[in-house]
Order: sequence, then C-alpha cells, then structure tokens
Amino acid sequence: MHDIINKLPKQGKDKHNENKKFFAKLKKKPPKNLDYIMQDLHDEEFERTDCLECANCCKTTGPLFTNKDIDRIAKHFRMKTQQFIEQYLRIDEDNDYVLQSVPCTFLGTDNYCSIYDVRPKACREFPHTDRKKFQQISNLTLKNVSICPAAFNIVEAMKKRIKT
Repeated sequence: MHDIINKLPKQGKDKHNENKKFFAKLKKKPPKNLDYIMQDLHDEEFERTDCLECANCCKTTGPLFTNKDIDRIAKHFRMKTQQFIEQYLRIDEDNDYVLQSVPCTFLGTDNYCSIYDVRPKACREFPHTDRKKFQQISNLTLKNVSICPAAFNIVEAMKKRIKT
C-alpha cells in the first residue's frame, strides 16, 4: 500500500489532463443513470479497498468542519464549542474551519480515527465518489485521485464504463 500511495501524486498528475477532458464532456452530457453507475463503481472498489491500510486522506489533507460538525465533536469531548475551535481549528482562505495542521490530530498510528463515530461530514463522505449528481464535483474528484487510491481506481473504471 505504501508504494501505491507514493506513486499516486505522479499518477494523478499524469492523468490530470485526460481526466479533466473526460469530466468536461461528462458535465455537458451526463448519462441518465450516472448516479447508479457511480454507486456501483464505488461499492465495487470499497469491497476491495481497506481505508485502514491507507488513511492517506487523513495524513495529507484536512476536512472542512461545518458548524454542526464542530458542535457535535465539541460535545463528544465535553468542551465548549469555542474551546474546541481554539484548540483544533483555524479559518482558511475560503473562510472555512479546517484543522490547524495535518496529519489529522485525531488519526492514530494504527490509522484509526479517534472520533470516527462523530467525525466531520467531509470525512464520512470522502472520497465523494458515491455522491448524487457526481458530475458537479469533478474539480474535487480531480484532486482526490492524487490522494486516494480508491478514487483513482474508481475514475479509471468510470472512464472504461462511460463513453463520452
């Protein structure tokens, strides 16, 4: 897995233009059953992929924290919301709450998340490959193929299954 993760940024970069063209065509004319195709591809990939072997998303990127996320996680820690924000978060250039640093503070050396049951929505939905109206998040997916081996594999399978 370590080898795959190390090669992923270069593979993502090598495929970037090809993927960008594919997504541009997909956006213009998405198949009627795209959500079903994506759900199938997502499910097939995650039958083979164990995120605990990788956790590259947690090691290299930080999720956005919604107000609901912050309140839920602060409550989990029995902290006041503002105290949680001050201890763990910062406001990024888009005016969103994000972690102060990566790798994620809540990631253990065993790749387990210490707040898994209350984790942010962005973490629960990552890599977003089973999201409805998938074609609307192509920019996010273009980034995720360089971070997540499963996202990379799903996009490659998608290009084979959907002819644009």
